[in-house]
Amino acid sequence: MKEVEFVLYVADQEKSKYFYEQLLGINPCLDVPGMTEFELTATTKLGIMPENGIARILSPKMPHPKNGNGIPRCEVYLKVEKAEEFIKKGIELGGKMISELEHRDWGDKVGYISDPDGHVIAFAEKI
Repeated sequence: MKEVEFVLYVADQEKSKYFYEQLLGINPCLDVPGMTEFELTATTKLGIMPENGIARILSPKMPHPKNGNGIPRCEVYLKVEKAEEFIKKGIELGGKMISELEHRDWGDKVGYISDPDGHVIAFAEKI
């Protein structure tokens, strides 16, 4: 595997771009109608794609992504320094608190928020 990209389907590409741009403190490496990408590491990207765009590809074999908004099916787990600052910033940008930052039994200190579309984001630090 050379690179990995995770793509979130969103209601409003511009709104989500602003949220992640401000939250992560980085500019998109690609920003065109239908796709915004953020380079998280040299080999990992986070993509933002409008629900209506991917629905044209997935339909009719799968339901429209908007029908699943807010249903937790996965999470974006980001290991960072100062997780509390990311969580606070995410809430200020319109995200919602899910679970406060605390020590977890798998060895990380983790807090969970959701973005404006309901995607779960975990911010973790090593204990």
